[in-house]
Amino acid sequence: MSEAIQPRMIDFKPHEIPLEDFDISQRELWSEDLKMAYFERLREEAPVHYCKDSEFGPYWSVTRYADIMEVDSNWQDFSSEPAITIIDPEEDFPLPMFIAMDPPKHDDQRKTVQGSVAPANLKNLESTIRGRVQTVLDELPVGEEFDWVDRVSIELTTQMLATLFDFPFEDRRKLTRWSDVATGGPETGVVETEEQRREELMECLAYFTRLWQERQEQGLSNDFISMLAHGEATKDMSPEEYLGNLILLIVGGNDTTRNSMTGGVLALNENPGEYAKLRNNPGVIPNMVSEIIRWQTPLAHMRRIANRDYELGGQTIKQGDKVIMWYLSGNRDERAIENPNEFIIDRKRARQHLSFGFGPHRCMGNRLAELQLRILWEEIQKRFHMVEVVGEVERVPSNFVHGYTKMPVVLHPL
Repeated sequence: MSEAIQPRMIDFKPHEIPLEDFDISQRELWSEDLKMAYFERLREEAPVHYCKDSEFGPYWSVTRYADIMEVDSNWQDFSSEPAITIIDPEEDFPLPMFIAMDPPKHDDQRKTVQGSVAPANLKNLESTIRGRVQTVLDELPVGEEFDWVDRVSIELTTQMLATLFDFPFEDRRKLTRWSDVATGGPETGVVETEEQRREELMECLAYFTRLWQERQEQGLSNDFISMLAHGEATKDMSPEEYLGNLILLIVGGNDTTRNSMTGGVLALNENPGEYAKLRNNPGVIPNMVSEIIRWQTPLAHMRRIANRDYELGGQTIKQGDKVIMWYLSGNRDERAIENPNEFIIDRKRARQHLSFGFGPHRCMGNRLAELQLRILWEEIQKRFHMVEVVGEVERVPSNFVHGYTKMPVVLHPL
């Protein structure tokens, strides 16, 4: 572990810290998986909470399900511009993207690419996804320890991304790297300096600019780059906006599904009764997929800026204030979800979670994510009695990407 991501040895006691000193954004809470007790106290005592000082400046935390839905559905009062994470955008390196825009510009750009993940196209993709899952699983060593994150989660999601972009397949791991660089600065250990991060993102732009020029000449086809190059709302984008939208599509299609692919294995290991339930009834897999996505909540938060003074949960949010919707906390809110701290693969109404967001910014690829996870678990159950976690799981030191960098497992045959 690099020095940059060594957690400080702090004795975190969420029930002894004064509420006015709460800062749920601290990376140590996330890399050490200590945040849930903080969220529980916030939901109970301060569901709309103001943090006056943090690494990311002052911000409001919204932690209950209903309050998050209220903010997320109200783009008129809570703007997505200029960014959707707690980190403020760099003034000299802006990366505009349609998720960080409000209607109507957001809607016009989103419509340009959403056909790639429309239901009709997913039917065409299903056999491709299943074939790749089968190949990846059949190449895994049975009875020997390996890293599930690298061999399965990253590999499968990166193959899918390469297909959606019609990206050169032999270079597909570049997509994984650019996703990691986009969401992690020097403080996470992904890059050594901010200059290195910018250089790698500019390499991403240069590579995709070549593909853009090729697609412009070839005519419209059903991949993201071609759709952007030919779409009325996107064909005249600046390089910065093109890069911003590329990062949005890469991160949205990579980090989310890959961390649910890992999180599901971990959840079943932590809940052996549910794993037994899965073995006895593979038909529960579609419902289990929704429960995995709720349980994992692969993107922990989204941010908004208040367009006017607004009353929420008895608090007055001032115009211009930063508001963080903690999806991870809302998905554990017992006011909206029965027994939310239990992982239940046959949970009723399992799809009623917050992980995909609400309103105009609801996740564009939610059905594709569910499809990939469903196929993965169908094929796992045909091959293995158990995917056993056999060592320490390493987590992403981020309060945005709620995921894993390493998970050692051993496969047990049927």
